Amino acid sequence: MSMPSKEELEIALAEAGRMREQGDDPKFVAKALLNSNYQVEQLSHVLAAVELYFHSGMAVTEHQKLKKAVEKAKEAIDRSGGIEHESFGLR
Repeated sequence: MSMPSKEELEIALAEAGRMREQGDDPKFVAKALLNSNYQVEQLSHVLAAVELYFHSGMAVTEHQKLKKAVEKAKEAIDRSGGIEHESFGLR
């Protein structure tokens, strides 16, 4: 199966958004698509940070960018999954 084109994905996401807004998502397909797309966007930032890190000679600045991208991706996955962690005021 091939990936959808950019235009096809935009159309699918718009329709998924419409379905969720109108409460017309009995099998949760729209919810799953929107959630998966959100997570893929966050993980693409992680991939870009990893690639930069590998090509930078693994410098400290790029290491920090990578750590930040990984943390944001974890937060996005947790937030979209309704998972909350206690921070004990350390964040």
